[in-house]
Amino acid sequence: MSKLALRNVTRRFGEFTAVDDFTLELREGEFVSLLGPSGCGKTTTLRMIAGFLNPSEGTIELDGQVISAPTSSLPPERRGMSMIFQSYAIWPNMTVAENVAFGLKVRKLPAAEVQRKVEQILDVVRLRPLADRYPAELSGGQQQRVALARAVVVQPAVLLLDEPLSNLDANLREEMRYEIRRLHDEIRITTVYVTHDQAEAMVTSDRIAVMNQGRIEQVDDPFSLYARPRTRFVAGFIGRTNFIEGEVRGQRVEFDSFGVEVSRFQDGAGLQGRVSFSVRPQSIHLHASPPNGGSAPLVLPGRITQRAYLGEHWDYAVAPKASALTLRVTARPQEVFQLEQDVWLELDPRQMTPIR
Repeated sequence: MSKLALRNVTRRFGEFTAVDDFTLELREGEFVSLLGPSGCGKTTTLRMIAGFLNPSEGTIELDGQVISAPTSSLPPERRGMSMIFQSYAIWPNMTVAENVAFGLKVRKLPAAEVQRKVEQILDVVRLRPLADRYPAELSGGQQQRVALARAVVVQPAVLLLDEPLSNLDANLREEMRYEIRRLHDEIRITTVYVTHDQAEAMVTSDRIAVMNQGRIEQVDDPFSLYARPRTRFVAGFIGRTNFIEGEVRGQRVEFDSFGVEVSRFQDGAGLQGRVSFSVRPQSIHLHASPPNGGSAPLVLPGRITQRAYLGEHWDYAVAPKASALTLRVTARPQEVFQLEQDVWLELDPRQMTPIR
């Protein structure tokens, strides 16, 4: 049995459909991110899980019991869930320890048990030395960890996070991604995480549900989502990519100025008619002279039309000869090519992913 299940959930506001036929199941202890651009319906979905909104259609189940339906829903306070918003909403007049203990005291736990649980969770979030400080004396990242500790100390059935890192600066946000994943690995609470930041989702998640216009485009683990996107939207939203159009003619796929045997593609057997491929910039390699032969690579002559040095890598734009294409290529810092230099592009057809 799944821990949390959304079955054909739809939410309308008047004539506008914010969430459209959304189906997703989470296993016990799984961390799933809802990822997509602003307005795609991810926060609306989270609010329905929390009980702040009822679905217009469909149901939400927790441990096999329906908690949300169009006609009746379990109130938020009876769902056993914790939610962290963009604003941490920690009490400014309470110390770290008092903030974390608040939910336990509301539940009228014995004082000794409250103290034990607070000390335990403060050790987990590495804030025990700061237990007597007030929020104003903490950094943004420390306040974020207080909010996390307060949410998980009550041992919720499901933890809900609505873009919790959006108020942090870039460096601290990157650090907190790993902190959230570390805490999840240690505590293993079923978690739904809403974000528009693909890096956050990739670092923290067991699986990612990519949303677009209220619908799920693809649900997969981070590696599969990046390496084998199924749709043009997913391929373009998760990282950068090149889109290449071709047409199947007999046993070959014919592109703008070159062709490739169908058998050389990983999913070649199902290709037919007009086809589109996603090719990641880092899966293309550049050479100053023609590389040695071999059956695996596809080698095309080209010319550098743009370049940018970004410290960790070079970003090149390369135009294959006799083609209207321009391909983006990511290269290591030591792979230096000049503008207008003739080069050879090496592609592996097995890394050219067909998309719809």
